Amino acid sequence: MHKHLDLGTQLTLAITLGLFVIALFEKGFTHDLLLEAGVFLVSVKLVTMSYKANTNISTLDSQLITMTTSLQRIEQLLRPDPRSNSAPRASS
Repeated sequence: MHKHLDLGTQLTLAITLGLFVIALFEKGFTHDLLLEAGVFLVSVKLVTMSYKANTNISTLDSQLITMTTSLQRIEQLLRPDPRSNSAPRASS
């Protein structure tokens, strides 16, 4: 099974959420809470962008592997067979 978020990302989100909840109880519903909410949302956005980048990179990796395999197969088909006598002869 493919994990969506690695342990470091999960830990960062948990700490950020914990600090946000602490700020909520410490400061109450004041103007400073909006600042704390903004910081939390920026953290979530960064995690989301990181996840999307990782999925895009894994997709590109698999496509590159497929292309490399196809190119190797084409190169093998275009190579002359060393067992055949079709090599050019040296002229005397």
